[in-house]
Amino acid sequence: MKVKEVLSALEQFAPLPLQESWDNAGLQVGLTEAEVSGALLCLDVTEKVVDEAVQKGCNLIVSHHPLLFRGLKTISDLTDVQRTVRKAIQADVCVISMHTNMDNARGGVNFKIAEKLGLTDVTFLNPKRVGDVECGSGVIGTLEYPTVSDVFLQFVKREFGVECIMCNQLLKRPVSRVAICGGAGDFLLDDAVANGADAFITGEMHYHQYFGYEQRIQICVIGHYQSEQFTTEVFRDIIQAQCPGVRTEIAETCTNPIVCFFND
Repeated sequence: MKVKEVLSALEQFAPLPLQESWDNAGLQVGLTEAEVSGALLCLDVTEKVVDEAVQKGCNLIVSHHPLLFRGLKTISDLTDVQRTVRKAIQADVCVISMHTNMDNARGGVNFKIAEKLGLTDVTFLNPKRVGDVECGSGVIGTLEYPTVSDVFLQFVKREFGVECIMCNQLLKRPVSRVAICGGAGDFLLDDAVANGADAFITGEMHYHQYFGYEQRIQICVIGHYQSEQFTTEVFRDIIQAQCPGVRTEIAETCTNPIVCFFND
């Protein structure tokens, strides 16, 4: 299998036109004619991730967040991105990123979060079409059983392995309908309310957006990295189904730059 075949499989699942206008998904570094020795799957591409790829004999990295958001005028060692690009090129490691196109695709990032929570009847929260492709921002679904808010929050905390959850006032009615947007999804909060969600799970939210939603919806902010951590499983499933000869490895390197400090 060549890199271009893996790239084609990923783009068939989440076509690049689905990405937001500011994004830069797709091939980041490398030559697509290279034979794939293995694919390392991750959220972010850092020097340590490239090192892990080399150590595991993988000449392809598939990430969620693009290594290159903007053009580089210099490739030196002045920034972490420059150093990572240099290291990937020197090691003949290709880098592919599937970002907001994978967020917006059916079966993508948000559907995986819903799957982890056992939601049923999952649909797009803010549906749209790009050409003939159905896509959308966020998803909404139903819990197996209505759950009181504190138990619901403990459930989410456990399933995503988060140290803490930022939320608003505890909802006094059971949580049944749950809206989801991995990463920075606060722009969908009003859509969640309008669609009858009892709770809204996202990765990060601006301070002022917590105001005014008391007893309207349970806001549940679990961290950007934590909310998208299972994206690597989406990549793995696509590659294993469409490129069965390619070995996949989920990265062990934690690239979350945010650390929770608890003073005992």
